[in-house]
Amino acid sequence: MSKNPLVNALVASAYITALVSVVFNAPKTTPFENTIMAPIIFLSVFVLSAAVMGFLFVYQPLRLFFENKQQEAVKLFLLTVASFAGITATVVALWLLLSSLL
Repeated sequence: MSKNPLVNALVASAYITALVSVVFNAPKTTPFENTIMAPIIFLSVFVLSAAVMGFLFVYQPLRLFFENKQQEAVKLFLLTVASFAGITATVVALWLLLSSLL
């Protein structure tokens, strides 16, 4: 992805937001309820999400690691995780603040 940890974290947050928006706004009853398709779709989306997150968080650090830039690889990975944690904490804090005002 990018060598900018904030960009990686923002893209991960955007992916999660887009995925949840689609699921949340999907019809509440689907033709897949109570069929074998529901768990198949759930697991497929789960595996896809794991692959996307793995790419966003691990691809560039692994490239750096295999280029013998181990310290830079670890730093990029940890800064990406910290950036994502910061974004997540900010969203949760804003949600708690706004929900207490309403």
